[in-house]
Amino acid sequence: MGETFDFVLKGGTVLNQDGVGVRDVAVRDGRIAAVGAIDAGSAGEVVDCRGLTVLPGVIDSHVHFREPGLTHKEDLESGSRAAVLGGVTAVFEMPNTDPTTTTAAALEDKLGRAVGRMHCDFAFYVGATRENIGDLAELERLPGCCGVKVFMGSSTGSLLVEDDDGVRAILKAIGRRAAFHSEDEYRLRERLAFRIDGDPASHPVWRDAEAALRCTQRLVALARETGKRVHVLHVTTADEIGFLAGHKDVATAEATPSHLTLVAPDCYHRLGTRAQLNPPVRDESHRAAIWRGLAQGVIDTLGSDHSPHTLAEKAHPYPKSHSGMTGVQTLVPVMLDHVAAGRLSIERFVDLTSAGPARVFGLARKGRLAVGYDADLTVVDLARRQTITSAWIASKAAWTPYDGVEVCGWPVGTFVRGAKVMWEGELVTPAQGAAVRFGETLPAGI
Repeated sequence: MGETFDFVLKGGTVLNQDGVGVRDVAVRDGRIAAVGAIDAGSAGEVVDCRGLTVLPGVIDSHVHFREPGLTHKEDLESGSRAAVLGGVTAVFEMPNTDPTTTTAAALEDKLGRAVGRMHCDFAFYVGATRENIGDLAELERLPGCCGVKVFMGSSTGSLLVEDDDGVRAILKAIGRRAAFHSEDEYRLRERLAFRIDGDPASHPVWRDAEAALRCTQRLVALARETGKRVHVLHVTTADEIGFLAGHKDVATAEATPSHLTLVAPDCYHRLGTRAQLNPPVRDESHRAAIWRGLAQGVIDTLGSDHSPHTLAEKAHPYPKSHSGMTGVQTLVPVMLDHVAAGRLSIERFVDLTSAGPARVFGLARKGRLAVGYDADLTVVDLARRQTITSAWIASKAAWTPYDGVEVCGWPVGTFVRGAKVMWEGELVTPAQGAAVRFGETLPAGI
């Protein structure tokens, strides 16, 4: 008797560490059991993937799902539903909720809320404060924690550690790589007068490129001093790309689809406050530099920075309007459109969204399409042309800056640990997401 499998994805173009080719993928007990030419008769179910491309599951390592406390604009169920509809198999959620995720009890509360409600796998950041520095070494190692998050510049919520002494103490306390919102709070305060009432195009003037560079330079210096490694989130400036290229031994970096796609001043003229982000969308010189950094390997991961606010909150006159936009559901189609346009290879997309997060955060059994790994799979149609609409968005915020934009490349299926969660735009399995594991030793030979 030959091997039997729970199901086989048959006839797709599979992209894994061995390259790109037409291969079958067999799944058993939630893991990838075989890759190659597989007898369809050995499977309990066959999924026809002819004409489709099968990728390692896309990991969005930067989302804000707003639960607890801000669930009028998102919660763990709605945010994760948006994720799997967009082809995302796992998310890392940020700590600036209400209350903030800064204690073991707050982390346990989020994990409890996630079980039975989240459609994708999940992990949660713990927020660093001056008050919990003594607890961080324990907190960062708790099950379900993807690491420590530090806000060096103010953004949504109350978390902020802007001074070198505070950041130094955090880095000394932890063992894992921490993630940073890197904008210099002192410069932001000095430049408040640069905000022009009613003009969101003044947002990148206030939160200028120098504020980002200064903070990233301070952060890297502190990482060197303490012998720790850091992850710089949502890099937005040409100067940061050049600087980080010389410091890859201590600093990894993230880019977002928004900063790779939108450009000032056009986006502010078209979208108004809906284009408002922290750090801001900048002009073409900075966008082009992020693309160069991506091509040169300075950028290690893509994160959506899914940060939903209601349309009413976005409609407040600037600067009272809220900073942030939806993104987890559009990460895959927006970036696949860049693949179709020749700005990005499909192999590099996979590295940024699967292997990259696995390397940076130390994931166990995720990030590769290989035997023994979790059967997290994102199935896409690289040739499908489809228009993104706000009506498609599952987030409670119910809007996207890409409303009406036609893209080439679309998520067809989402598999999470062997469960077919989404197929052709429909949820087909009840929510059964689980906490992502970190730092475990893989079986021999894997």
